[in-house]
Amino acid sequence: MNQLPERFEFTNEPMITTAVFDTKPYDREPLQHAAAKSSIEWRFLDFRLTNETAPLAKDAQAVCVVVNDQVDRPCLEALAPQGVKLVILRCTGFNNVDIAAAKALKLAVSRVPVYSPDSVAEYTVALLLALNRKIHRA
Repeated sequence: MNQLPERFEFTNEPMITTAVFDTKPYDREPLQHAAAKSSIEWRFLDFRLTNETAPLAKDAQAVCVVVNDQVDRPCLEALAPQGVKLVILRCTGFNNVDIAAAKALKLAVSRVPVYSPDSVAEYTVALLLALNRKIHRA
C-alpha cells in the first residue's frame, strides 16, 4: 500500500509568491510553518484587499483573503493583469467574491470547505451561558 509522505518536498520548482491580505500575527506563524519546506513565498499585508489595494499584489501568483476583503469585479480586474491566477479564501464564505467575474478572468477561486461544527456549537453555547448568567455585566 502506498503511503503519502507527511510533508511534500518541492524541488526545482519556481517560487510561488502569495500576497496574504488582512493578516494578523496568529495568521502568519501557521502559514509560515506549513510552507517551511515548500516553494511558497508569503507577502503578508495588514490591510484588506480592495480595488485600491490590489496593485500591492504585483508579481504575486496568488492572493489569500478573508471574508472582509472586497473581491468584486473591479478588484479582480485589477489583479488579473498583474499575473494573479488564484484567489484563496481563509474562510468558508465566499459571498465577497464575484465568482462570475473570476471565471471570466480565468482566475481560480479556492476556499475552506468547512470548519469544525463542534467548536462553533461549543462557542455558541458558551456565549448563551455568558448571556444567561449575565457575565458580561460582572
